Amino acid sequence: MHSVARWTLAVVGLTLAFTASAAKDPNEKAIKARQAVMTLQSWYAGPLFQMAKGDMDYDAGSASVYAMALHTMVTVKGDMMWPPGTDSDAYPDKSRTLPELWSNWPAVGEKGQALLDASAALAEVAGDGLDALRSKVGAVGQACKGCHDDFRAD
Repeated sequence: MHSVARWTLAVVGLTLAFTASAAKDPNEKAIKARQAVMTLQSWYAGPLFQMAKGDMDYDAGSASVYAMALHTMVTVKGDMMWPPGTDSDAYPDKSRTLPELWSNWPAVGEKGQALLDASAALAEVAGDGLDALRSKVGAVGQACKGCHDDFRAD
């Protein structure tokens, strides 16, 4: 396993351990765990979007590392972080997940697969130049947006 992937998995493990221990309610633990994963995905995606927009100088090495780390985060098996009853209706101050998520698992799975495919494609080319990065990063943004539009409260 690549050192970035090992480092990312270690960070995820520590983050999940910390956030899980911070809440006593198992549902709150699940909410915190999935928020930690989403925060890390956003952390790695942000510089890639900035590079693509020209808001940050493109750096092949950094782009490659960010894209690989993003893809690693997307591959985290997280089913246990999404127990029914952890939506924004049940936990209005803690969760922005819409209740519809739990009745639309096929659509959720398709959106998850779209992000997995897009992040894999981006990881393959992110270090090959700004044009290569730009050719794939939009699909990552669209995959994120697609799920958020349908299953996340404002």
